[in-house]
Amino acid sequence: MKPTEEILNYVEEFGLFFEQFGLPRTGGRILGWLLICDPPHQTMDAMAEVLQVSKSSISTASRMLIQSGLVSKVSFPGERKDFYRISAEAWEQAWSNRNAHTTTMRQLAERGLELLPDGDSEHRARLQTMRDLYKFLEEELPKLTARWFGKRSELN
Repeated sequence: MKPTEEILNYVEEFGLFFEQFGLPRTGGRILGWLLICDPPHQTMDAMAEVLQVSKSSISTASRMLIQSGLVSKVSFPGERKDFYRISAEAWEQAWSNRNAHTTTMRQLAERGLELLPDGDSEHRARLQTMRDLYKFLEEELPKLTARWFGKRSELN
């Protein structure tokens, strides 16, 4: 599949979106491309050519994406090269990883509260708001996730 200018713009938009969260733009571009490419699995060489980046950039970003569970490396009988594709459970994995961060954020807020004296209401208020938000998310996100899995099974 030779990408059109519109497709390349979409892929670049994906990269810029991911970059806003401190992730490498190339990683976002790889995800954007793997979501729409045909075939759905691509070699490192093919991605480097389409995305106009070096193979070392593709290699570095794809390792990060594999570690995050968003991308899988696959091989096929008779093929000498590895292929990359979006993992079957990519978005659920990303969501679960984000959910785990809510616990860490709540714990950090609680640790900060332990360090501050009780009379320091200005600083405590900021940490209490943070703690309360992440405690709420920690309680509610698993329920939302369960609802998604129920909805997903209805859709399939």
